[in-house]
This record gives sequence, structure tokens and C-alpha cells, in this order.
Amino acid sequence: MDITFTDREAGVMQVLWDCGPSVVAEVRAKLDDELAYTTVLTVLRTLETKGYVGHTEEGRGHRYFAAIEQQAARKSALAHLTSKLFKGSAELLFAHLVSDRKLGADEIARMRKLLADSAKDKS
Repeated sequence: MDITFTDREAGVMQVLWDCGPSVVAEVRAKLDDELAYTTVLTVLRTLETKGYVGHTEEGRGHRYFAAIEQQAARKSALAHLTSKLFKGSAELLFAHLVSDRKLGADEIARMRKLLADSAKDKS
């Protein structure tokens, strides 16, 4: 499944993943941008049309929930990024991440462990 979000949709999805099922006003209050109620409602409805969000009836309103897992969205976004900008090469992506950031010793150690564990899983 190819999962793609606009920046605004990604922000709304992050609220649902972090906070769980929420009404429009709750989502709106947690967003970084000050958006109109109707704008947040439109984004939620768009996400629902795409199949990324669902809702349950709650009084006269709706309580929206993420219909996809955050990990699935991350995996799809990373595959898209790798394909489009790094010629499908995870090695190029990794090299760019490592060379472009000032990584701390702890972060490097965790990355080395992930690589070692991945190599063990492959053999």
C-alpha cells in the first residue's frame, strides 16, 4: 500500500497516532499551526476518503481514529523517498544520513547495533 500525506495531513495523523481517537476540536488544539475548525474537519474527511482515518459517531459529532499504523506510513514514506531521491539505494540513503548529520556516540552505537542485528537476521 502506497501511503502519502501532505504536510498538513501528516500533522493531523501524528495527533491521532499520539493521542488516539479524537474529535475535531481536540485534533485542532494539538496541531502546531492555528487552523480553523473547518480546515481540520476537511483534512480529516480527506484522510477518511483516502482510507487512512475512520470515525465513530459521538453525540452530534464524530471521533476520528487512525485507520493505518504509523509504522506502515513510515515504511511507505521511506520506500518512496529511497526510490525517488536515492535511486532505490538504501546504502545511498544511509550514507547521506550519516554524512549530513552530526551524530552523537550513542546514536552511532545504536545504528551499529541495528546494522549488526540486520546482518545476523540475513545469515
